[in-house]
Amino acid sequence: MASLGVNPSRTPQGPGPGAASSGFSSPAPVAGPREAEEEEVEEEEELAEIHLCVLWNSGYMGIAYYDTSDSTIHFMPDAPDHESLKLLQRVLDEINPQSVVTSAKQDENMTRFLGKLASQEHRQPKRPEIVFLPSVDFGLEISKQRLLSGNYSFIPDSMTATEKILFLSSIIPFDCLLTVRALGGLLKFLGRRRIGVELEDYNVSVPILGFKKFMLTHLVNIDQDTYSVLQIFKSESHPSAYKVASGLKEGLSLFGILNRCRCKWGEKLLRLWFTRPTHDLGELNSRLDVIQFFLLPQNLDMAQMLHRLLGHIKNVPLILKRMKLSHTKVSDWQVLYKTVYGALGLRDACRSLPQSIQLFRDIAHEFSDDLHHIASLIGKVVDFEGSLAENRFTVLPNIDPEIDEKKRRLMGLPSFLTEVARKELENLDSRIPSCSVIYIPLIGFLLSIPRLPFMVEASDFEINGLDFMFLSEEKLHYRSARTKELDALLGDLHCEIRDQETLLMYQLQCQVLARAAVLTQVLDLASRLDVLLALASAARDYGYSRPRYSPQVLGVRIQNGRHPLMELCARTFVPNSTECGGDKGRVKVITGPNSSGKSIYLKQVGLITFMALVGSFVPAEEAEIGAVDAIFTRIHSCESISLGLSTFMIDLNQVAKAVNNATAQSLVLIDEFGKGTNTVDGLALLAAVLRHWLARGPTCPHIFVATNFLSLVQLQLLPQGPLVQYLTMETCEDGNDLVFFYQVCEGVVKASHASHTAAQAGLPDKLVARGKEVSDLIRSGKPIKPLKDLLKKNQMENCQTLVDKFMKLDLEDPNLDLNIFMSQEVLPAATSIL
Repeated sequence: MASLGVNPSRTPQGPGPGAASSGFSSPAPVAGPREAEEEEVEEEEELAEIHLCVLWNSGYMGIAYYDTSDSTIHFMPDAPDHESLKLLQRVLDEINPQSVVTSAKQDENMTRFLGKLASQEHRQPKRPEIVFLPSVDFGLEISKQRLLSGNYSFIPDSMTATEKILFLSSIIPFDCLLTVRALGGLLKFLGRRRIGVELEDYNVSVPILGFKKFMLTHLVNIDQDTYSVLQIFKSESHPSAYKVASGLKEGLSLFGILNRCRCKWGEKLLRLWFTRPTHDLGELNSRLDVIQFFLLPQNLDMAQMLHRLLGHIKNVPLILKRMKLSHTKVSDWQVLYKTVYGALGLRDACRSLPQSIQLFRDIAHEFSDDLHHIASLIGKVVDFEGSLAENRFTVLPNIDPEIDEKKRRLMGLPSFLTEVARKELENLDSRIPSCSVIYIPLIGFLLSIPRLPFMVEASDFEINGLDFMFLSEEKLHYRSARTKELDALLGDLHCEIRDQETLLMYQLQCQVLARAAVLTQVLDLASRLDVLLALASAARDYGYSRPRYSPQVLGVRIQNGRHPLMELCARTFVPNSTECGGDKGRVKVITGPNSSGKSIYLKQVGLITFMALVGSFVPAEEAEIGAVDAIFTRIHSCESISLGLSTFMIDLNQVAKAVNNATAQSLVLIDEFGKGTNTVDGLALLAAVLRHWLARGPTCPHIFVATNFLSLVQLQLLPQGPLVQYLTMETCEDGNDLVFFYQVCEGVVKASHASHTAAQAGLPDKLVARGKEVSDLIRSGKPIKPLKDLLKKNQMENCQTLVDKFMKLDLEDPNLDLNIFMSQEVLPAATSIL
């Protein structure tokens, strides 16, 4: 509101909030434009939803899903899948969709699979909604029509219908019939549910900012149990009870120590790489080449500069989505401006780097001059300071002469309205001490006078020549002939300026959306660079080395490997080497005392192998990774009441996965399997599983087994041969103490030394000594006799009990039968004493 007042008898009051005022006797200063301070614009975190559509027919599967976090449709070209639908299960485990859409007319295998999925109450984070659409919605021709007629912001409006078809054909594989039908069904579902635009007008469509292809070939099979026990991911609730609702945070995990990404999308890509370990050597070596380049001392400054530039890459898909829906905020323009200039800085830096590295070459070429065009448009049009001050989109001067003229007239109103107020005061009742002429958007110009004491009833507000409008804050507002003339002469300047600037904002949005493809490419390549810089930073700080890949070799060879998490927690860490390959030592049986490091060694082998398969440097002096297609584990029982399974049944399920799916190229890690049941039965199951694998000969998986079942070796339950190798953790007895060296060596431990571990845990010395004595007697086959002191104590207690009972007898009682007392009390007590 612009307000101007005239008061001939006293100094005019200062302007209220949002108003400018000037007085008759002494004009008050007009409030100047508010200075905008540089501030960090926080990005909004939106709860991402994923909606998946799947079709399965004749052994092939088509999958497509929509991700609301980037408003992008991801699709997988038709891929073969087993009747058990393992590929679909892998996708579901990876993306955790909110809903699964499919045709109501489905194969029996798919119906059984979806029924099982719907019944998984323990599924994390929650069960997806199963949605069945009529089969007609998945028709091939109607699906093609939906795809070709869609309203996509990444396709320029200038394209003809034929050009649009050719453009989409270069992105979507129309020869993959199941995928096309899945995409059509997904578009139908999105349109029906109106995902993300539920509250918008019906003519506003679901924003789709792009199509992306994803593949699950060359992937290494790792189940959720393995991710958990190896601590690759570990989510924890917030320690503050007041912030529990804010969600989970990453605990001590491999992802946690390697995640040094500067932008949200880099972190998202790193998590995706962790869920998709691969044995594609070209992809792995391209990642390692970038990491190795940034580890060179002379490239440290460049790495730090790129790391800073990546901090400017913000949530571009969210901004493009808002532009598509015309919900752009003031802060979005500043964020987009910084993002584009950050991308240009990355491009200029990468052009000076070796073009032999694919990532640098892609950034140098794909970050086109469209970025300069976007940055130039935003910089020349948007008035950032004015936009922040008025909390709306405003343009800079010299963009539109008509807007500039109206703003000049609006800025000149104070002095002009002061003169109008002076003339109005001359015609008013002499009892009215002051007046002001104010401007209110959408209402116009009004004459404002203070409410006088005699103005009590509504009839008292009437003044000749003035039209009463309303009373507000003890101020009476009227229309006069002059204010009506001002309305006709000047119009609603404020609203006209807003409308014209909004039109310019829409035109600017269209220019940006027409170049959305380059912004999407910026996000993809910048997030990849962010991940590799993060891995390089971790490798530099933790002393990691580059692994080598030998696809012709089966197995893993690690020299002086370290556990990436344990070495950060322990004061000293002893590295260990590993070698398994060829036909020798495919099954390694590791024995050793409790707390000697067997479990850490198993996890160390698994983690180093995993890190190599995501393209990271590894904590070892050297590492050579052969062909590995899966990692299976039975290390820790993930107990849950909702599973309805016993601990031992969970162990059996984990081992069953390995037995049924492990190949000659699989790595299997088993720790203390069989301890959840009777000792003999557990030992027999462990021996049976290992003999099953050994019977396969050269196709036996690479197996590491840590066990305290020494009878497995002593009773020779495993066949002798080159496939089995016995390892132990080196220790040394120093008197009554046991010294752990945490070093793996060949051999078999003679005892578990449980008594030493019990003593370290704080059990009383008497209990430890007795336990060791009983253990020795059992091992030697001798009878176990009770302790003499304990026996004597029990005899005295029984004698005292018998005496007490005898003293309580009433010998004068005629009903007392001493024979009964002797048979029921004395004889049993005497027997126990003897």
